Amino acid sequence: MPQFDASTIINLRDLGGVALAGNSAVRPGLLLRSGPLDRHDPAADPAVAALGIRTVVDLRGEHERRERPDRLPKGARLIVADVMADGAAPGGEPVPASLDSILGSPAVAEQRLGGGKAEKLMADSYRAFVTSDAACRAYGRLLTTLAEPDCGPLLFHCTAGKDRTGWAATVLLLLLGADEATAEAEYLAVAPAVRAAFAPVVDRFTAAGGDPALPEALFGVRPAYLAAALEELRRTHGSVEGYVRVGLGVPDAAVNRIRDRYVA
Repeated sequence: MPQFDASTIINLRDLGGVALAGNSAVRPGLLLRSGPLDRHDPAADPAVAALGIRTVVDLRGEHERRERPDRLPKGARLIVADVMADGAAPGGEPVPASLDSILGSPAVAEQRLGGGKAEKLMADSYRAFVTSDAACRAYGRLLTTLAEPDCGPLLFHCTAGKDRTGWAATVLLLLLGADEATAEAEYLAVAPAVRAAFAPVVDRFTAAGGDPALPEALFGVRPAYLAAALEELRRTHGSVEGYVRVGLGVPDAAVNRIRDRYVA
C-alpha cells in the first residue's frame, strides 16, 4: 500500500491495496492512518493535498490534543474520538500523556517501567482498547463516521500512529475481510517510521544512563501487544463481527455500507 515518506504528516499510510478475502482488496485512497498532524503544513504538502482528505478522526486524549494540536488538510473536518478518555488506560493516566515525565529520569523510569512493567502496561492497554467504555465509544465513532455518505477519504491517527491507530486499522481490516496474518503485517509495518520518530527521545534517555529496553517496550511495535487485544476480543465477543456490532454498537446497516464502500 502507498506510503508518503516525504509528507509533513508522520507515519502516513494508505490501507488501500491490503489483500482481503475473495481476491479483493481495500479500495485505495479512502482509508488513511498516521501519527500526529501537528507538523503538517497544508500549503507545502502537495502529496497530502492530492489525497482530498475530507475527515480526520483524532484518537488522542485531551492532553495530547492541547500540547500538539492538529493542523488539518485543507477542507477537512475534525472528529475527536478519545480512546483513553476518563482514565480509560490501565492505571489511570494514558501512557502518551506521561512519557515525558517518566522518561525524563532513568531512575523514575526504572521504578515505573522496569522488571517487565512496561510490557505489562502496554498489553493491558491493548486489552483496554477492547473493553473500556471510552475506547468502545471512540472506535464506534470511527466506524459510524466511515459509514456516513459524506465522510470522503478519511484519516485516523493518534500520537505515534501505532497503538490506538494500529488497533483501529486491525479492526477495519478484519471487518473488511483480511485474515489475522495480513492485519498483523500491516500493524508491524509501521515499526521503522515509529522508531525514527521517537529516536531523539530514546537517545536522550539512554545518554542519561537509562535502560534502552524501557523505551523500546513503549515505542516498539510488538506482535504480543496486538495478540493481547485480539485475545481479549475473542474472549469478550467471540469474533470481530460481535465486537463491532455489540461491543462498539455499530448497526448492521453501517457495517454493510463500510464493506460496500471500502472493498475494491
